[in-house]
Amino acid sequence: MVVCLHIHGNEWKNFEEKLRTFPLTNKDARALKRFFLARATECEIDKQGRFLISSNLREFAGLEKEVIIIGVLDKIEIWSKDKWLAYSQQENLEADEIAQRMEGLGI
Repeated sequence: MVVCLHIHGNEWKNFEEKLRTFPLTNKDARALKRFFLARATECEIDKQGRFLISSNLREFAGLEKEVIIIGVLDKIEIWSKDKWLAYSQQENLEADEIAQRMEGLGI
């Protein structure tokens, strides 16, 4: 999956600053920083509203032919069709477990 963050200059700087507050001693914090920053690329949008997904992101997400684009609030995710179908099938099986976790978040 490729997560497209539509982040303008100040929003990206705020995101970076939030990442900087994570403790270096926390393994999960280091992994999260790597996940976002190692693959981050600036995308130029052309006059028709298209953008090119870099080859390293296409390879990471397994994007070859058919893709699925889903909206997640103010973000979009671009999935390989096969990976999305496998994920969504598994996710449907775990719907009850997710609902229980959501209850713990007050939702």
